[in-house]
Amino acid sequence: MANKNDLISELKKHFGFDKFKGNQEAVIQNLLSENDTFVLMPTGGGKSLCYQLPAIMMEGTAIIISPLIALMKNQVDAMRNFSEEDGVAHFLNSSLNKSAIDRVKEDVISQKTKLLYVAPESLTKEDNIEFLRQVNISFYAIDEAHCISEWGHDFRPEYRRIKPIINEIGKRPIIALTATATPKVQHDIQKNLGMLDASVFKSSFNRENLYYEVRSKNENIEREIIKYIKSDPGKSGIIYCLSRKKVEELAEVLRANGIHALAYHAGMDSNVRSANQDAFLMEKVQVIVATIAFGMGIDKPDVRFVIHYDVPKSLEGYYQETGRAGRDGGEGQCIAFYSPKDLQKLEKFMQGKPVAEQEIGKQLLAETAAYCDSSVCRRKSILHYFGEDYKEDNCGNCDNCMHPKKQVEAQDLLITAIEAIQALKEKFKTEYVINVLIGKETSEIDSYSHQDLEVFGSGSDEDDKTWTDVIRQALLDGYLDKDIENYGILKVTDAGKKFLKKPVSFKIVKEDDFEEEVDEAPIKGGGACAVDPALYGMLKDLRKKIAKKLDLPPYVIFQDPSLEAMSTIYPITMEELQNIPGVGAGKAKRYGEEFLVLIKKHVQENEIDRPEDLRVRTVANKSKMKVAIIQSIDRKIALDEIAISKGIEFSELLSEVEAIVFSGTKINIDYFLNEIMDEDHIEEIVEYFREAETDNLADAIDELGMAFTEEEIRLVRIKFLSEMGN
Repeated sequence: MANKNDLISELKKHFGFDKFKGNQEAVIQNLLSENDTFVLMPTGGGKSLCYQLPAIMMEGTAIIISPLIALMKNQVDAMRNFSEEDGVAHFLNSSLNKSAIDRVKEDVISQKTKLLYVAPESLTKEDNIEFLRQVNISFYAIDEAHCISEWGHDFRPEYRRIKPIINEIGKRPIIALTATATPKVQHDIQKNLGMLDASVFKSSFNRENLYYEVRSKNENIEREIIKYIKSDPGKSGIIYCLSRKKVEELAEVLRANGIHALAYHAGMDSNVRSANQDAFLMEKVQVIVATIAFGMGIDKPDVRFVIHYDVPKSLEGYYQETGRAGRDGGEGQCIAFYSPKDLQKLEKFMQGKPVAEQEIGKQLLAETAAYCDSSVCRRKSILHYFGEDYKEDNCGNCDNCMHPKKQVEAQDLLITAIEAIQALKEKFKTEYVINVLIGKETSEIDSYSHQDLEVFGSGSDEDDKTWTDVIRQALLDGYLDKDIENYGILKVTDAGKKFLKKPVSFKIVKEDDFEEEVDEAPIKGGGACAVDPALYGMLKDLRKKIAKKLDLPPYVIFQDPSLEAMSTIYPITMEELQNIPGVGAGKAKRYGEEFLVLIKKHVQENEIDRPEDLRVRTVANKSKMKVAIIQSIDRKIALDEIAISKGIEFSELLSEVEAIVFSGTKINIDYFLNEIMDEDHIEEIVEYFREAETDNLADAIDELGMAFTEEEIRLVRIKFLSEMGN
């Protein structure tokens, strides 16, 4: 195991970070100790570093198995930027010609290469297997590991062949990484890779600012959606529909009712689709109506609502789609419209597929139905699905917790259910167990002669809906579990056996029929919001007006968290404004005057007492290093020469220059950019940032990484932010 200080030192040396995020350090220590490692870390948690740093530190070459050629290229370019040696990282896939492949193999054999990215298809080629047998391999990393599982949302058959090939090449430690996996998918991945004993590192799936609600779907759904959107004008949102036809129809209905909405689906002309997406990101339209094709890689921070017009195919997909709301930590309303008829339609779509695939699809739909029908905390249900235990009785931010229904004692019902499951030798799924309890004779029950069991009909006093509630609550409370190997089969846990011997209070929600008319008034949940919503709305309008006048994305002016702080603290002087988070001196002077006038007028008209204990945070003086860099840039010294003279890596210099620009200082690096890049390439990257919703570097690399290096993107971003924001 590496010494902690040594590990931080290596992190700083190779990647320029001073500390690790979340579980990164523990994961890296585990891999350095040559143990199999399973990493479950939501997007943005820093999964890549978990194998990049150990690869650099360990002897030999790490084999990184990745599904996307574009992703590989981005990662290789990123690693080369961190190193003086281009050969430190390579990829091996179908995009390379023979001479390029020979060059890669030469660098690997000469031990220059620390990371070799390989597509699973390339891994199966005999000459590659033969070549890799000669390589000193440090470990294998399997990125996007959920592709292994048939239960995952992005199954790829070639991923299931990875383990036998690894055995052919030579055994070494394995690290498997994914951003989303249920316990079933996780088990499937570990079992397929032969790493059931691996150390598991799992981050939380809980997004506290998201509000979850399920509404009954009826003929008034479009009226309800229009009423909801108009009740809170100006907020950005996404509406998901299953069919392209419905997407087009609903977008048209919204426009006819005065809501700025556009459609997005895979069947549209790509130019129209891109233009619609850009219009949404630039806040030219309020709502995008889309199929699930929309959202991959979209990181608009201020999506305030995600509505599901149709019930999703799986809870995993639902979690991903709702996760596009409130990424800035602010309000995020997630509303799903549900009708059992939708599920029947989805089941019909599965007909004609292989039986095994149909069975998996039905189980995933059953989980979605359980979530929609349930009266227990939505957050608890979602987190339980991902294998996370949510301890709170009331999350305070979902429809079921904000409007709880009456609970009734069901201790005797749980005893009856457990006895039935045990009598059936714990070999059947929920639907079968309920049929036995209510005494429903089916051909399947007849084939097992289970109508002769003592427990047959023991619960006939209750309907199947009540028994569904009992079993669902027992799963959440840990008295029952679903078999991981044969997903859906009910098992009695140790807690359930203990309950049978010594029963305690067990309550279920007594609910009215879901199909009854529900209150149509929009229910609002929690999430970080401004103290003064009226002022916040006016500030957003002003920002939009200025952005439109200057033809800039609104985020370049001020981001949402800055506007929220303004409508909480009420700054009325330039000095106070400069101490708002995300507002440097340059930004304040460039854009602040109109915002201060608006805030001052609002404070006076509404006789608002501003917080007297306003703590003014001082802005630290620029360090000597920063001052020297600014002076060197003013003298038009090449940036790579500045880095050498300061004894720092080029990427470290860029970080220093970025910090200078973010703090509001205007600099001009055109003299350097024009030397190393074509004018049209610079303009292409500038155009991206002009239209993007955020200046997030990872998003920019996702979008532009095929054509430009991370270095080029960072340099042009510095130019853009300096010219537009300061």
